[in-house]
Amino acid sequence: MTATHHVEVEGLGVGYRDRVVIEGLDLTVPAGEVTAIVGPNACGKSTLLRALSRLLTPRYGRVLLDGHDIRRMRSKALARQLGLLPQSPIAPEGITVGDLVGRGRHPHQSILSRWSLADDMAVAEALRATQTAELVDRTVDELSGGQRQRVWIAMALAQRTDVLLLDEPTTFLDVSHQVEVLDLLTDLNRSNATTIVMVLHDLNVAARYADHLIAMVGGRVHATGHPVDVLTEATVRAVFGLECRVIEDPTSGRPLMLPLGRHHVHADAAQRTGTSALDSMSRSTG
Repeated sequence: MTATHHVEVEGLGVGYRDRVVIEGLDLTVPAGEVTAIVGPNACGKSTLLRALSRLLTPRYGRVLLDGHDIRRMRSKALARQLGLLPQSPIAPEGITVGDLVGRGRHPHQSILSRWSLADDMAVAEALRATQTAELVDRTVDELSGGQRQRVWIAMALAQRTDVLLLDEPTTFLDVSHQVEVLDLLTDLNRSNATTIVMVLHDLNVAARYADHLIAMVGGRVHATGHPVDVLTEATVRAVFGLECRVIEDPTSGRPLMLPLGRHHVHADAAQRTGTSALDSMSRSTG
């Protein structure tokens, strides 16, 4: 896998029936980087991801992969280059974990090229990486929500694409498995230069793990760039309508957002006022 695949959006308009969700959107996804899409509910994050994967047909505009309109690409050719883990996927009833993860290899097979040792290795590696190998003979129906989510991620990894789109990949996972999955995606990006685009709700997780943030509101991009430039108090206020403080994460050096609820705004204001007064006294006596 390489970092040569470039994803661009030109004048995109997407919606459902009579409702327009995204209108006139232009965007470039940095190749070979981890990008996180953040924003409030119903702002168009998942809709954008579905359009990038061709699950949704644009009303107008184009999604380009290496300059080619994805609507004109053959399904298997696109699936060998671009993989998707949608939100709340549904598995066929009674399917085993091994069979589901194996479906990630279908784009690489044809009449002349059937199941091979390379397919076995890809599935085994995906199961190992997601710590689901011990579940291989169990049916997906009997798994917990967290186990099921890791199995779906394994299927996406088994596809071995250069571009991987994930809609809330940490859903249903406890905090330790969230970190494991995000570390795994980081490893995949660093070792194979896989371009990863994921929708995340947690701003601090997005800032820590992403090289590039896209902040959306009302179906448009409000800000895009490095987390230091995007995750600011002004952006959080404009996108989420939330007062907050942004400090430096002592572990990662990335921005860390501290929300201020109604019960903490006044305390924060008082603390800032006190700090300003102390600063003034210090300057006057200095």
